[in-house]
Amino acid sequence: MANEPMMIEKHPSNKRGPISVRPYFDPNTANMGLEKYGISLYDGVMHEEALACIEANGISRYMSGLNEFAPDVNLEEDPDIKAAKIKDIRETVATLEKSFASNVIDPKDVDFWNKVKRLKPDNHEFWGKITIRCGNQPLILDPKDPNDLIKIRAIEAGGFSGIAKSFDHARAMVQAPKFYLDKFEETVASKNEPRKLKNKALSELQKLFDKNTNKLFYVAKVVDGNSVQYKKSTPNDVVYDNMDRYINGETFEKNARRAAQTFLDTTKADMESLKIRAIIKDATYYKYLALTSDGFIKHMESNSPMGKNPAEILEFLKNPLNEKILDSIMHKVETEWNK
Repeated sequence: MANEPMMIEKHPSNKRGPISVRPYFDPNTANMGLEKYGISLYDGVMHEEALACIEANGISRYMSGLNEFAPDVNLEEDPDIKAAKIKDIRETVATLEKSFASNVIDPKDVDFWNKVKRLKPDNHEFWGKITIRCGNQPLILDPKDPNDLIKIRAIEAGGFSGIAKSFDHARAMVQAPKFYLDKFEETVASKNEPRKLKNKALSELQKLFDKNTNKLFYVAKVVDGNSVQYKKSTPNDVVYDNMDRYINGETFEKNARRAAQTFLDTTKADMESLKIRAIIKDATYYKYLALTSDGFIKHMESNSPMGKNPAEILEFLKNPLNEKILDSIMHKVETEWNK
């Protein structure tokens, strides 16, 4: 079953593009094999969820995103932001009251909430019936439809645990959700970010191959888990091919976004640091450096403690006071490189 190309639905009532709930999947995270097909549930299975309700001190609070007395509004320290949130909530509630109950209320009315009939925060009969049902096919939500607008606001407020409020939010969550709210423009930008990052890394790879193969050699040494495979005699085309596959997530680092970022970050280092980092990796492999029982990595020949991690060892070796140790390690490692 091949991945289907992403379809973009048209909706006449939303000129900015469709708002929808879509299945979220991470191709690098196992989900019963479903991640291979870009779906979150088995065919025919639907996810149905009621609006979350939190109880504290005998008071029930629905996470609707339409309650100006909710903690996220009350605890806002910036008075301008707080006022803007309250204004937005009241205007939305006023619009919904007119739709649901033909109840016209001025959002600026000092008795606003006393005049609300249907969307009072404690109206359990109303909020307790708010549910959402979605599956592998996008669920289109029209903000001009009052029922859909409530669902959109609730999702953005975290009212449905299985639906993230955005693609970025879904990607950042420790426990990946099954779905996310797709506002189209935002999601396209988020999804393009890894692609742009990968293209940028590939462009930098091409520049190094064309103009600075010496630096490319050290970059490959630093980012590749199998650094000792690279010798001075290794053809540049081989190094290029390996780095191309690394950036595309086709080697030991399967996350292409992380691989591209690591490659770019590494290329920004100066030549001295790159060479020493490469030497540290291979010296560890060849046992010129070794971790001892006291937690320090030591230079075995001189028994000198250098640090507890590669960053500390790098600073140790860059220090002019330790030049003899650096020269000793460099001589041995470069002998291996020249074989």
